[in-house]
Amino acid sequence: MRVLILTAGLGTRLRPHTYSKPKPLLSVAGKPVLAHIIDDLLDVQIDELICVTGYLGDQIERYVREQYTMPMRFLVQTEMRGQADAVYLAKDVQGPMLVVFGDGLVGIDKEHLNAHPEAGVIYCQEVEDPSRFGVAVVEGERITRLVEKPTTPVSNLAVVGFYYVPEAQRLMEAISYMMEHQIQTKGEYYLADALQIMIDRGERFRAEVVPMWRDCGTFEALLDTNRYLLAHGHSRSEPVVQSMIIPPVHLGPGVQVEHAVIGPNVSLGAGAVVRNAVISDSIINAGTTVNGVVLTGSVVGEKANVTGTVYELNIGDAATISL
Repeated sequence: MRVLILTAGLGTRLRPHTYSKPKPLLSVAGKPVLAHIIDDLLDVQIDELICVTGYLGDQIERYVREQYTMPMRFLVQTEMRGQADAVYLAKDVQGPMLVVFGDGLVGIDKEHLNAHPEAGVIYCQEVEDPSRFGVAVVEGERITRLVEKPTTPVSNLAVVGFYYVPEAQRLMEAISYMMEHQIQTKGEYYLADALQIMIDRGERFRAEVVPMWRDCGTFEALLDTNRYLLAHGHSRSEPVVQSMIIPPVHLGPGVQVEHAVIGPNVSLGAGAVVRNAVISDSIINAGTTVNGVVLTGSVVGEKANVTGTVYELNIGDAATISL
């Protein structure tokens, strides 16, 4: 099976971090989002990994080539014309294909995928507010309609950015038809529109509800995903000096922690240095130094320096001090 991962987005909602690094390479629980996606698919028989890159795509290609050994190639989306346009760059692919959005983590049934089912699968999760998502309308076990951000409730099954297509060429034919007839949503070619064409032509897709879906497309979502992963098996420890560790945390290789309180829900990247600080619910990336501050709900990039002041105070009763 071919696995096609879409990684070309600009990541504007994650600036300033995405000024220097593409969104899929931002770290949660000790490694990039893209690494979590690929590692979770290693149980699937991958004949070829295809990454569609764009903005800062050379970083993505370099990282994947350094970390993985399966057959792979990289296609560049030079114009941001939508998800379906990105998929169409792989128009030569034949046979079963998994299409994955590169900005979220999804738990799927990989044994079922290895059986190469004849029907397509659109992975979904039940949500309370479907108006924020593209949703799948289901009759029996079959998807009949895909609706983008419905203003009136039609389904609570949000589409999570994972799609299994039993024959890639039929998807490419649908995208080609879209482009020929200029079928666009908000000026872009959406994958949902191509899948709807396939459904209207009689292609069978079923909705599979996933047990886990974590978006990584915003600052808040990145921290929420970090919290989730740390609580579900991605914590890691290292020796510390006169410090308190409040689990769960991920301390990368070579971190130095001295006279600090770390946690809960903190990831420290490899080689990070933390002294005289209190950090909770935060991501501190590799090579960064944090000294003399209190941080919570924070994301700090690589090789940064965050320095505050450590006070020695001798304060009497009923005093009010602002620092």
